[in-house]
Amino acid sequence: MSLLNLSANRRLAVGLLVNLLSSICIVFINKWIYVRYGFPNMTLTLVHFVVTWLGLYICQKFDIFSPKSLPLRRIAWLALSFCGFVAFTNLSLQNNSIGTYQLAKSMTTPVIILIQTTYYKKTFSTKIKLTLVPITLGVILNSYFDVRFNLLGTVFASLGVLVTSLYQVWVGAKQHELQVNSMQLLYYQAPLSSGFLLCVVPLFEPLTGDKGIFGPWSLPALVTVLLSGVVAFLVNLSIYWIIGNTSAVTYNMFGHFKFCITLIGGYLLFHDPLSLNQALGILCTLAGILSYTHFKLAEQEEGKSRLAQRP
Repeated sequence: MSLLNLSANRRLAVGLLVNLLSSICIVFINKWIYVRYGFPNMTLTLVHFVVTWLGLYICQKFDIFSPKSLPLRRIAWLALSFCGFVAFTNLSLQNNSIGTYQLAKSMTTPVIILIQTTYYKKTFSTKIKLTLVPITLGVILNSYFDVRFNLLGTVFASLGVLVTSLYQVWVGAKQHELQVNSMQLLYYQAPLSSGFLLCVVPLFEPLTGDKGIFGPWSLPALVTVLLSGVVAFLVNLSIYWIIGNTSAVTYNMFGHFKFCITLIGGYLLFHDPLSLNQALGILCTLAGILSYTHFKLAEQEEGKSRLAQRP
């Protein structure tokens, strides 16, 4: 029995390590691609989608999950929002410092709560709502005192937060509606999103010439782009595996650890400037995120206890 537990612990450790490394690396690799090579954003997003679908195709061949037939018309809007979610997030990373990019993503939680409250009539406790104050205040503080603040970066970050929030709300609704898990949904969503992007990429990005899709890219640039696609797939796969094999507490706490490591890495690797006021903003946002997670998990445990006590 102890050997089985040891094997399970090792698998868990490997899964967490893969998620940690891939989640952090994808940010730094993409930033490097933008800074060093100037690779077109939407094309990079398309590469991510194609590699993710190929990875999922290989996974289902090895029986890691079982595909479920889905009508494409019922996930078309979800696939479009997936395009916007990844494209605007990458544009935010391209036009902002890693610190501002990472903190802007924290605004997803308040926006999701706003969407669910306004359009889905979902209610949240006062404690949960109050945690949104330090999260929002911290993001505002960091943005206000960011010496690399720019309007275009702020627009992309805001659009990224809005579309990401819509995507996350719709994913939950579609999984419930179609009775599928995240990998089954992504298996159909990724190629459909690739098709949408393939139609619009030529309208927004040059096909040939310098910085064009079929331009004279160096071998290191192409290898880095392909590596970015593989890492993006590992992020998706490891998230699914961790959620399926650990508790919500483990996943959320691990997420906070990655949040801190990514911020520190941005300042060390890309020499992003950090003022005292920005540091206070980061701490303020982190305190809000930790408080939100604590209260949310406590409410979930309380709900489970009530269900268990029912006759």
